[in-house]
Amino acid sequence: MADRIRVLIVDDIPETRDHLAKLLGFEPDIEVAGTASSGAEAIAEATKILPDVILMDINMPDMDGIAATERLSAQVPSAAVVMMSVQGEADYLRRSMLAGAREFLVKPFSSDELTASIRQVYSREREKAGRAVIAAAASRAAEPDHLGTVVAVFSPKGGVGRTTIAVNLAVAAATELNKKVVLIDGSFQFGDVAVLLNLNPKDKSMFEIVSDLEGADPDVVNAFTVAHSSGIHVVLAPPSPEMAEAITPAAVKQVVEALRQRYELVVIDCAAWFNDTTLGILDLADVVLTVLTLEITSIKNIRLFLEVAEKLGYDDKIRLVLNRADTTLGIRVADVEHSIGRKVDNTIVSDGRAVVYALNRGVPFVLSNKEAQVSQDVLRLAIAMTAPAASTGNREAREEDHKATQKGKSLFAWR
Repeated sequence: MADRIRVLIVDDIPETRDHLAKLLGFEPDIEVAGTASSGAEAIAEATKILPDVILMDINMPDMDGIAATERLSAQVPSAAVVMMSVQGEADYLRRSMLAGAREFLVKPFSSDELTASIRQVYSREREKAGRAVIAAAASRAAEPDHLGTVVAVFSPKGGVGRTTIAVNLAVAAATELNKKVVLIDGSFQFGDVAVLLNLNPKDKSMFEIVSDLEGADPDVVNAFTVAHSSGIHVVLAPPSPEMAEAITPAAVKQVVEALRQRYELVVIDCAAWFNDTTLGILDLADVVLTVLTLEITSIKNIRLFLEVAEKLGYDDKIRLVLNRADTTLGIRVADVEHSIGRKVDNTIVSDGRAVVYALNRGVPFVLSNKEAQVSQDVLRLAIAMTAPAASTGNREAREEDHKATQKGKSLFAWR
């Protein structure tokens, strides 16, 4: 007989413990290895019997299930916790997953739901352990010869086409330049990458990667990416905004460092605001593609960002991308460059019809309309990002541009 799944039942109500034990007693592949009536007792019992799965009630008097799960994650990491609660609110789910729980069951649940959850988390943990062993052996055998280029697509203002550029850049590099590409949706609360690519997986996102992250193993991380028909792999944003709280800068760094060992190009669509996670991504990036448009508000925000970027030491890796470049808008590119004190590195033509049509279909325009000028502009950007010198800047030239623009201020200089 195959190994049985050893389960520890934790609930402060004796009748509930007995009922669960009887339900599981009918399953030939599941064994009730022990029971506990409190969080503290659960920790002591789990340390002794080392169960595969722990059924944990969330509400207990001395130490609740969340606090107990946090301690068990550190002391008995091999045990997967299935949290049980009469409360089905998102806050309970979020707090449980942050503590390390692998599944969440809302009482009352059926026998089938219970056994399916136990088997699912057990199978998932076994697979994860197997991947870790294989990957560890592989990493000992050979270190990666080359690390991929990390390109962060950022803008200090929303609505400038940042996500559209990130998605089409990644697809163009894969389909036209035959590069191995992974795209990360770094807007963890309200990411739109899944919409633009017409992807809707239920159990693969940055949240699942972070929840199961042990070390920085490329194979384990890659198992949670989603394959797109274009050939790129995608790390999606969590399905619920509150899950973003579980994604720390340290975890993002682990994920990016792992993925750059497997992919030639790592494209990250950043959120349009500064926080610790976004700053961590910009620190990691070899290139920061900074998107602006011919609008006063966009130009003003770019000026402020460039001042901050200089203090943070990002100058050499910033490339300015002017999106929706249209000379009929009343602002010339030369005026923008004069105002912000540096040259625009790349321009992308304005083509609202092609872009919006592709967006609404969930098909990148570099696939559906390859001959369009906007697609050709993005392809040129992809070529620049995959060139050997993509991650190096021309500091002296930029400093000369900056000095020249300080001799006079255009109407776009606000101070």
